[in-house]
Amino acid sequence: MIRIKARAPTRRLLSPGLPTAWGSVAITYKLACPLAQQNGLGARIVTSAVFFAVGTGLIVHVRRTLLRELRQMRKVAGAAQSVLLRPLPPRLDGLGVAAAQLSADRGAAIGGDLYEAIATEHGVRVVMGDVRGHGLAALGTVAAVLGSFREAAHDEPELAGVLRRLERALARHLRERARAEHPSSCRDPDNPVAEEFVTVLLLEIGRDGQVSALNCGHPWPYRLGGHGVEPLAHTEPLPPLGPFPLPADLTAAPRGELRPGESLVLYTDGAEDARDARGRFFSLPEVLAEAARAPAISPQTILRKVFAALLHHTRGTPADDVAVLILRNERQRAKCSEPSRGAGLCRYAAPPRGRDQPPQPAADDASLAAPP
Repeated sequence: MIRIKARAPTRRLLSPGLPTAWGSVAITYKLACPLAQQNGLGARIVTSAVFFAVGTGLIVHVRRTLLRELRQMRKVAGAAQSVLLRPLPPRLDGLGVAAAQLSADRGAAIGGDLYEAIATEHGVRVVMGDVRGHGLAALGTVAAVLGSFREAAHDEPELAGVLRRLERALARHLRERARAEHPSSCRDPDNPVAEEFVTVLLLEIGRDGQVSALNCGHPWPYRLGGHGVEPLAHTEPLPPLGPFPLPADLTAAPRGELRPGESLVLYTDGAEDARDARGRFFSLPEVLAEAARAPAISPQTILRKVFAALLHHTRGTPADDVAVLILRNERQRAKCSEPSRGAGLCRYAAPPRGRDQPPQPAADDASLAAPP
């Protein structure tokens, strides 16, 4: 630590010292060297060579400085991404997981899309969202929503409670941002901060495979299974968070069962709104249908196919942020409960618990049974 601190002032002194030295060489040569005062061809060639060397040295120095700053910025961006959008584990409570994001801002690693998946005592809870706008300007809102979800997912017994916590966190963030950017914006309804909104999709996948969802203005995910590719639901979602309050009667709606071998593909609208040079939209269902034809395809493989097709469609320049999250039920069906008990629910065998999974409650007909 002492050695690093001692070198820092030296590096700062040497940084402007090198261009000054090159400039001194050029001026000294021009004023003091007799050859520089001559007009012959040989003298002109030597003078040109001296100034060419000086210019080349300055360009090399500037290039090295910019590359050093770029490497430092990439380290900072990588650290910010690892905190804001933490890498998801490949397996989460018996579900295979794969996720990635593509920012519309060139050189940015993160943007206005958000996602997270957490194993809780209530099941695996997932959030997928899209902040109004894109790129680096939306990072504050992304941080506020994700921070609230990571706490509420464990604390709230109902999915509706999680959504209300996200709404309060977003409102608090926008008020603080308005006071910081525009002190008078709290009394100005036309201020741009008042128009901010976030589309949010909340999912809860129980240990029996049952899926519950709350959707605020977000595209419904696709289900990949024996019936091909189909949306998880066809109902109209609630309005996005921000402009309108949530309804008083808010209950997560059941959306069927995610059976073993089936996958859910969550995405932001940047995927389906992406256009090619002719203005044609990207067909996400067609890409998913082609990927689903392969037997026992992994979430990572589906993710690679989607992003490869998307980048090919947009020629590597998407106009909006794109995030994709894939969940695959990799549990194995064991047996169903007896008809006399009236539930008809099935047990599933999950893989051994890893570090990313919470302690499992006692198994019953609606929960996971540990594998032998």
